[in-house]
Amino acid sequence: MSNILILINRILCAFFLNFLFLLSMPVYSWAHGYAGKRFFPTTISIEDPFVADELSFIFNYLKESGEGDEPPVDAFELPVEYTKRITPHFGISIGDDFRRLDPVGEGAEYGFGNLEVGAKYQFFTSAPHESLFSVGVEAEIGGTGNSSVEAESFSTISPALFFGKGFGDLPQSLEYLRPLAVTGVLGLNFPTRSSTTTSTIDEETLEIQREIEQNPITFSYGFAIQYSLQYLQSFVKDVGLAAPFNRMILLVELPFETGLNRGSGGETAGFINPGIIWLGKYIQLGIEAQIPINDGSGKNLGVLGIIHFFIDDIFPNSLGRPIFR
Repeated sequence: MSNILILINRILCAFFLNFLFLLSMPVYSWAHGYAGKRFFPTTISIEDPFVADELSFIFNYLKESGEGDEPPVDAFELPVEYTKRITPHFGISIGDDFRRLDPVGEGAEYGFGNLEVGAKYQFFTSAPHESLFSVGVEAEIGGTGNSSVEAESFSTISPALFFGKGFGDLPQSLEYLRPLAVTGVLGLNFPTRSSTTTSTIDEETLEIQREIEQNPITFSYGFAIQYSLQYLQSFVKDVGLAAPFNRMILLVELPFETGLNRGSGGETAGFINPGIIWLGKYIQLGIEAQIPINDGSGKNLGVLGIIHFFIDDIFPNSLGRPIFR
């Protein structure tokens, strides 16, 4: 037992020393997610507008409200996503998530969601105007996850437009607004099956009961409004912020989804997610609250967290560079 305690102590000391080392390094020269002087971080709810080599681990907890006779559910999700540049402006991604669904008064279910793959092309970058535009498509592959944790049996194809705009080109009279930036996404989600039929057996009558659930096409859209204290300190005015505050970005993410057909036309769900991101050279940390906008989104607050690794900076000459340059 004493040897284990010594090992744990050494690991914690090494982590603390490495964290201090990361705090001491400059931030303005890092290469990923830049348009001119503007660094766009990886946000938690809104997809990045840029292409990079990166690895993300996300934590999501939300108590979902029950519907009808169904009890409320404590929902934990741990998504993981890896993205890889094929060329400097084109990349692919693969991801999955581990879920724990714990209905109140019932046994918990564990399992993986469906595998997700994607591709993205960054077709426009303007350094003077701190702007980025990308197009991409993502596919959730039905049947690759565990149905007990609500992984769908059908696939969903999601093409989207991504954008980012920094306000560093504002006039001098508005200099304290220059650290502002916004990123966003506009996309459609096409299920490969218009409806899903579920069959159950009534325990009293032994009759087979079938329930048909519609799978509508939906419109996903969202925005992340950011205020970079690092940008303020480096490019507007040195206001004397010390670590770790000089590497923080304050943000609010606004992810929404609206049903377009099959009985859900006009129904919108979404969240307001205020939070903080801290930037290191090789790693990014972030945390956000999840506030539902209406009853259709739920009635309880949630929490989101991210640990994000910049593979292009950790392995710049091997795993972190484009395959074709």
